Amino acid sequence: MEMTGEQLIPQSQDVTWKALNNTEILKACIPGCESIEQTGDNEYQLVMIAKVGPVSAKFKGKMTLSDIVAPTSYKLAFEGQGGVAGFAKGEATVHLSPQDGGTKLAYAANAMIGGKLAQVGSRLIDGVAKKIAGEFFSAFNARVSSGK
Repeated sequence: MEMTGEQLIPQSQDVTWKALNNTEILKACIPGCESIEQTGDNEYQLVMIAKVGPVSAKFKGKMTLSDIVAPTSYKLAFEGQGGVAGFAKGEATVHLSPQDGGTKLAYAANAMIGGKLAQVGSRLIDGVAKKIAGEFFSAFNARVSSGK
């Protein structure tokens, strides 16, 4: 499953970059995120609950940042296990660029799932993934825009 999108954040590129690297802001904006903790240089452990149709699971996983070009872009890789529900893994790139009145945040993500989640059906999963991404970026934009 592939997703792309962009948001206009009404803050400077530096402020937006710092927010993208702030675990408290990320935890507050990721739907279903219970915890996010830094475990090493550019490595994080996450726990989140995801529901896809009739399947609900608590995922425990890790996220690693690479190809970091501050304050412009990075690549992140993620993988998580949801017990009997299955697994998810993938990667995403995030790119920031100055835009009139703020910063354009563009992203491209590619994810793969397996287990019971994969049996639910790709159309349903694609819809949930797009919904989660939309909720994250809306919440992130609102939080960073308010300066909190």
